Amino acid sequence: MAKNEKKPVGKAAAPKKQEEQLPLGKINFIMIAVSVLLIVIGFVLMWGSPNVGDTFNDDIFSTSRTLVGPMLSLAGFVLVVPSIIWRPKKKVVIRVSKEEVEV
Repeated sequence: MAKNEKKPVGKAAAPKKQEEQLPLGKINFIMIAVSVLLIVIGFVLMWGSPNVGDTFNDDIFSTSRTLVGPMLSLAGFVLVVPSIIWRPKKKVVIRVSKEEVEV
């Protein structure tokens, strides 16, 4: 027959907490912020007054509204993906006698 083993209760039973790390690093958040800023700037450049009634607004065909704004927004959307995937290289430290050499 199996013995009834009692597990300790209280602080001793709780597993040790490991340091919680975010899945993304500081550089990832900076890159994401830059990407979002590019998207916002692109949309602001595309913003403007539309054609109203009988008046024709030539500004709707300006370069900043038809080319620069959409390209900045597209660049922001494209840069979000690598900014999420990016992983910094880990430093390797080799000890040679009493000196440390970084590779």
